[in-house]
Amino acid sequence: MDNNKCCTNSKENKLDADYWDDQYKAKKTGWDLGTVSPPIKSYFNTLKDKNIAILIPGCGNTYEAEYLLVKGFTNITIIDIAPTLVQELKNKFDNNKSIKIILGDFFLHNGKYDLIIEQTFFCALSPHLRENYVLKMHQLLSEQGVLAGLLFNRTFEIGPPFGGNKEEYRELFKYYFEFLNFDQCYNSFGPRTDSELFFEFKKRVIR
Repeated sequence: MDNNKCCTNSKENKLDADYWDDQYKAKKTGWDLGTVSPPIKSYFNTLKDKNIAILIPGCGNTYEAEYLLVKGFTNITIIDIAPTLVQELKNKFDNNKSIKIILGDFFLHNGKYDLIIEQTFFCALSPHLRENYVLKMHQLLSEQGVLAGLLFNRTFEIGPPFGGNKEEYRELFKYYFEFLNFDQCYNSFGPRTDSELFFEFKKRVIR
């Protein structure tokens, strides 16, 4: 999501499957970069094991998954709540056995993943769901699993997107995750320059 208003004011609408489906039907997808996000692309280029289980929730048009497939990754799952989008993705990736496409609610999803990618999903959720997001990410990751991606380092008057800052995120994630990397992003897509944090968080084992 960029600085422009991409969606209908969430104060007037529930951010549910119907809401997001309407955005795709109306092509109100101002958050869509049209390509894999440069910081995430660079991160993917550092990954050696092409067989790790990867999840991309709130996947959107999922240029990230497309790039992973090009790079030879074999175990990718993407999930989104918008039926129109998911059908388009099923058509796009038809018969590709390396990717699993799920229509559903992320918070009801079950599985175990070595890597979960965050790209404009966290910021699309109502802020009251953020603690649930952290808990669900922790649940879905394998014991040595990693959550990595981008978070906005700015606020917005209305949302989505909903922003935040590094200290707020640190407090939110610190009990459940070890911070491997958490810095201002140096290679953001043009309009998002100086407004993103790149992070790589490793799951803490909670006894």
